Amino acid sequence: MPLTFDMPWDELRNYQGRTPKPANFDQYWQDALQTLDQTAPDTEVVPAEFQTSFAECFDLFFTGAGGARIHAQLVRPGGIGQPQPAVLMFHGYSGKSGDWSEKLGFAAAGFTVAALDCRGQGGLSEDPGGTKGPTMQGQIIRGLSDAPEKLLFRQIFLDTVRLARIVMALPEVDAARVGATGASQGGGLTLACAALVPEIKLAAPIYPFLCDYKRVWEIDLARDAYYSITSHSLRFFAKNEK
Repeated sequence: MPLTFDMPWDELRNYQGRTPKPANFDQYWQDALQTLDQTAPDTEVVPAEFQTSFAECFDLFFTGAGGARIHAQLVRPGGIGQPQPAVLMFHGYSGKSGDWSEKLGFAAAGFTVAALDCRGQGGLSEDPGGTKGPTMQGQIIRGLSDAPEKLLFRQIFLDTVRLARIVMALPEVDAARVGATGASQGGGLTLACAALVPEIKLAAPIYPFLCDYKRVWEIDLARDAYYSITSHSLRFFAKNEK
């Protein structure tokens, strides 16, 4: 079945998105990274209940943005003689890091794998909350009525940064051979992580969510996970404009 799009393929290949870049964009993320650096990671690695004969499985905990304790699954191949490549894995919206078995293929190929649990979703990470404004319907609007520093996805993006740095610092990992991947929300987090951690060697986003919000609105696809944006805009912004 052929794929259909709202513009010709040649245009899509060069399309850069419709969402305008704020004037303070670079400074915003530079400040965010500096704030993250001021929080100690307090990394804890605990052997997981699940183990195999050829790989070691751990629950990795660290302190992320805003002091939240964040969880990730960490799987590393057994018998590592020298630093090996690693892959960061990010899950879809409302999901979690998944089953241990999903990482074993990478471990069998010699990769260390770290799979993040996004805060406030299906995994073990902590979500302290603490923002003004509505939180009903979805995390996309969390903090939208508060200060820009309170946006939930800013915190999740920074959690991906911290995970990448922790993995790159592991003695069994070759920091020059670390990649990132994920689908849907995981694809968006892959792009964000690779942008904020330029040392990442390879990014493989799969149908990335969290991208080009303005275009999503224009082509009438602001549904499902995007519904909270529509609800927030019509119920709160439109009301305030009167």
